[in-house]
Amino acid sequence: MKPTMLDDIDDRSREIFRRIVETYLETGDPVGSRSVSRLLPMQLSPASVRNVMTDLEDYGLIYAPHASAGRMPTQSGLRMFVDGLLEVGDINNDERDMISRQFGDDDGHQRAMEDVLQEASEMLSGLSQCAGLVLTEKKERKLKQIEFVPLEPGKALVILVGADGEIENRVIEVPEDLPPSSLKEASNFLNAGIKDLTLTDARAHFETQLEAARAELDALTTQLVKAGIAVWSGGEDAKSLIVRGRSHLIRNLDAEEDLVRIQHLFDDMESKKDLIQILQSAEDGNGVRIFIGSENKRFSLSGSSLIVSPFQDKHRKIVGVLGVIGPTRLNYARIIPVVDYTARLMGRLLT
Repeated sequence: MKPTMLDDIDDRSREIFRRIVETYLETGDPVGSRSVSRLLPMQLSPASVRNVMTDLEDYGLIYAPHASAGRMPTQSGLRMFVDGLLEVGDINNDERDMISRQFGDDDGHQRAMEDVLQEASEMLSGLSQCAGLVLTEKKERKLKQIEFVPLEPGKALVILVGADGEIENRVIEVPEDLPPSSLKEASNFLNAGIKDLTLTDARAHFETQLEAARAELDALTTQLVKAGIAVWSGGEDAKSLIVRGRSHLIRNLDAEEDLVRIQHLFDDMESKKDLIQILQSAEDGNGVRIFIGSENKRFSLSGSSLIVSPFQDKHRKIVGVLGVIGPTRLNYARIIPVVDYTARLMGRLLT
C-alpha cells in the first residue's frame, strides 16, 4: 500500500528519503545507496539502504532513471518532500537588503509601477537563476475610439484605441447574418460616450446607458454593444504579464531530454493565456503556492515547477502574482522565502 503522507513510513525510511531528495536537488544526479549511507546520522550499510530504497520505489516516491543508476525523487515524492520535510528558513540579511534597495527610492523620484514590476521580475530571476514572473492588472487607461470591422460570416474585429495612442485588436463572434449597418451603429453608440473615460468608467457608463437606449437600438446592434463592453472587461487580456531571465533556464543543460523539456517550457510560456490562468489560480489564497511538474497540466511536458505568491494593494485586495518558474530541481528552501518576502514588500510598496 502506498503511503499517503510521511507519517505512514518509518523514521529510517523518512531520513533516507530526505537525503536522496536533498542530494538530488543539490546535484541534479541520481543518488546511490553508498552515497546515502555516508550522509546518514546513523550507521547503516549500503545494502540496508538499498532495501529501504526498494521500498520507497515501490511506494512511488523515488525511481531509477535507467538500469544500475541511483535513485531520484518522482514528482509525487518531490511533492511529499516539499509539503512535509522541506526546512524553509528566512532569507539572509544581504538578500533582504538587496531586495529592499531594489524597490527603494534612493534618488527621491517616484518610479512608474511598470518599471517596478519589471525590476521585480528581473530581481527574482537573478536570485533564483530561473525565469522571474510578475502578473498584475493592466494600468487603467483612457479610451478614445472603438471600431467594429467585419472579417467573415460570424466574426468581427474589434479595434480599441486608447487616448495614449495604444491600439488593441480582438476578434469576437457575431451573428452570421449581421448587416454592416449594425457594426457602424454599435461603433457610433459607443464612441459617443467614451472620450476620456477609463475602461472601468466606460463599462459602468454604457451598462447604464444601454438600458435606456435599448428601445432605440435593434437587437443585433444591442448584442454588439454588449460584446464591445465585454471586450473592455478584458479577461486574461486585462492582465499584464512580465517574464524575465529565460536565459537562465538553458544553462548547464547536458542531456537532449533537458533541451526538449526547456523547449516545451518556452512554448508554454509563449501561450500567455495558459500561463496567466495558472498564475491567477494562485490569487485564490494568501501565501506562497508551489506547482510541481504535471500538477500543472499546461506544463506537464516541460517538467517545470512554479513558486508564486500573490501581493495586495492598500485595500488588501490581491492585485497581482509574482514568482519564478524553472525545473523541478529547484532550490525550494531558498527560493520560497525570497518569493514570499518580495510579495510582502511589493504589497507594502503599493500601500
